[in-house]
Formats: sequence, C-alpha cells, structure tokens
Amino acid sequence: MVTNDLATAFLVVDRRRADRRTNAESLPDSLESTDDGMARRGPRRKQERRRQIDPTTCERDYSEDEVEFMRSMDEYKRKSGRQFPTWSEVLEVLYSMGYRKVAEPSELVMKSR
Repeated sequence: MVTNDLATAFLVVDRRRADRRTNAESLPDSLESTDDGMARRGPRRKQERRRQIDPTTCERDYSEDEVEFMRSMDEYKRKSGRQFPTWSEVLEVLYSMGYRKVAEPSELVMKSR
C-alpha cells in the first residue's frame, strides 16, 4: 500500500547499542561505565578561563608607551572584530592615541633586545 502521508515516508534507525562500551578498562578516566553498559561522563570540572597571552611578547619588559600601544591595539581589535588590522587601521589607532607627525623623518635606530 502506497501512502502520501509525509510522516510515514521516513524511517528512523537508531544504530546505538547498549553493549557498545561494556569494557570499563577501555574507557578514558573522565568516563564512567554504568549498569546499562553505556558510558557517562563524571561531573565537569570548572576550568579557569585562559588569558590570551602572546608567547612572543610574554618574556620582555615593555615601556609604558609600548604597553599603552598594545592595549589600544587590543581594544581596537576587540571592538572592530578584526584580528589582523591593516596598516591604515594601525595608523588610525595611533592617531586616536594622540600621535601626530611633528618632525621631519629621521633614520630608524634599532634597539638591541
């Protein structure tokens, strides 16, 4: 008999079996075996939220100006949703911090790190 009823047009198959994980030795420590053979997770540990730390900058002492610039860039990235700002956007952040070109360009002097 063919029917046009949409509810009878689909067949649901549950392939999960209760005996799938009966060997408790094969379960990770975070899982516990129960009487019905299914694995259940134990209580979840509340994890401390990891602070985002840049490993390339974490072992250096920065000047107050450098820290202020990094914080300004971080704030801009969070507000704009852009993880990698363009150089034009970096310049906008510098302008917003009050930096202006007031002298003639000079030779770039590299500090030893």
